[in-house]
Amino acid sequence: MPNLELRKKTQLSSFRRIAIGTWKTAFDPSVYGSLKLSMDAALAYRDAFREITGRHLTLSHMMARAVAGVLHDMPDANAILRFNRIYLRDRIGVFFQVALKDRDTGEIDLSGATVHDADQKSLLTIYDEFKATVDNVRSGKDKELESTRNLFKSIPYFFLNIFLNTIGFLSFTLNLDLRFLGMPKDPFGSVMVTNVGSLGLEEAYVPLVPYSRVPLLLAMGAVREEPVVEDGEIQVRKTMRVFATFDHRILDGSHAAKMSKNLKAWFENPEDHFGSLDDLRQAVRADEDEVVDADEAEDIAAAAEPAHAH
Repeated sequence: MPNLELRKKTQLSSFRRIAIGTWKTAFDPSVYGSLKLSMDAALAYRDAFREITGRHLTLSHMMARAVAGVLHDMPDANAILRFNRIYLRDRIGVFFQVALKDRDTGEIDLSGATVHDADQKSLLTIYDEFKATVDNVRSGKDKELESTRNLFKSIPYFFLNIFLNTIGFLSFTLNLDLRFLGMPKDPFGSVMVTNVGSLGLEEAYVPLVPYSRVPLLLAMGAVREEPVVEDGEIQVRKTMRVFATFDHRILDGSHAAKMSKNLKAWFENPEDHFGSLDDLRQAVRADEDEVVDADEAEDIAAAAEPAHAH
């Protein structure tokens, strides 16, 4: 008589297989912390951005730009560990987790999209780039990603740990470009961001992913209203908590304190950091004028074409 009545689960998504091959033990250098952000100014900025551009900007897009700016100001946090030595990255990439349904198993799967050089891009550029990438991921048109997902599905369970550790060693410890094997270059970037608030969760801590060599993960909770004391009076304000997991071998409390202060400034004073809304309006009008001018030029060219007898 067995101790437990069990059934083997046979339909697993690619992410679930990767997860099984990733974490062998709870023994790791993870440190956890949370930060409460005042969101009234950021939400007003988001809504104005949507009205001006017609694009459905989200807090995830804003977090991508903000955390990239934070890493730019704290280059020691933009790093990986190789041969027990810390190496600083020259570029800043932000990895988003993307939820989708596995077409083969029907299971909810997790994939991702990375915006590289996010510290050098505007919110408008980040939105357009991220949307295009996510659309390709969810529609299965990202050939590189689909190739990788199919590869993981074909690996025997007993070999998952060895395979993932080997890929991590070759890609990051030896720093080899494995695109010739179908593995994307720098797929995880400098920091991972997941928006658990979009699932209705107010808080969550996410685990480090050893083979990715990413030392910092952020989980964004749901925005909620709560009482806040301002100038001795109780006010109702919208807030959001951000939950960080970081690798203590690379980052410590002094890094976290400075980065937290910087991140708060981005969301509490959005126009000072994300860009002026007046400048955004002018840029959008300029783009619209260019489109109109191009259309008028095409109409004039078409009208000037000589008629041909038939």
